[in-house]
Amino acid sequence: MTSNEKIAAIQAKMGKEPISQLTAYDYPTARMLDEAGIDMILVGDSLGMMMLGFPDTTHVTLAHMLHHGECVARAAKNALVILDMPIHTFDTPEQAVENARKLMATGVDAVKLEGGVSKEAEIRAIVQAGIPVQAHIGLLPQKVKEEGGYRMKGKTDAEVEALMADLQAVARAGAFSVVIECTRHSVAAALTAASPIPTIGIGSGHGTCHGEVSVFHDLVGGFPWFIPGFVQPKANISADITRAVTEWKNELLHASR
Repeated sequence: MTSNEKIAAIQAKMGKEPISQLTAYDYPTARMLDEAGIDMILVGDSLGMMMLGFPDTTHVTLAHMLHHGECVARAAKNALVILDMPIHTFDTPEQAVENARKLMATGVDAVKLEGGVSKEAEIRAIVQAGIPVQAHIGLLPQKVKEEGGYRMKGKTDAEVEALMADLQAVARAGAFSVVIECTRHSVAAALTAASPIPTIGIGSGHGTCHGEVSVFHDLVGGFPWFIPGFVQPKANISADITRAVTEWKNELLHASR
């Protein structure tokens, strides 16, 4: 299927069937997710922490995203592959289009960028250039330094009003879907009810959005040093890897005696 056909199929699920989205940053992971039937694979700038050892996403560069985007694009045959635009690569509409084109050259289907009202012009410019955009509102990880940490959104009437304005802005600009991160559950549900495009929640409550996205390593216990409070891991691969490596090392020791 073409990118547009994949997007149409995902949008057709809106309100009828939950939409699934997971992160992947390498070929084998992306291939496994694709074969498992995941709707959308996000090459997120969360790779800064999961793969590169940075404290947050603000250290991720365009070069990092291009490298990992190529890996995932080579693996996925059915899922819609979305590549994050890292911080300061979409500060103006012109810059946004230029960098979105570079990201799309990796073979992915769409790009994602953070921001609502403040990024309406950038989203519109990218869409008008023929590039699909997934928007991202609520908690914005690229703003973590400005805001002094990760904080739940939608706690005040003013925040709710701003979130509604953000939703309207990204839909008006032509985004095909929108991630709603770490927003009060009731507010995420209200945003979803008012949304003309699919909403994808993370840390915003189960069943409050049209679908959910999760960081792969959080889901399978692959990053034991930090697990978000809203995540319930379905596996513990870090323990399995440690056990396998220890067993192999012990076999080497015994064989040498």
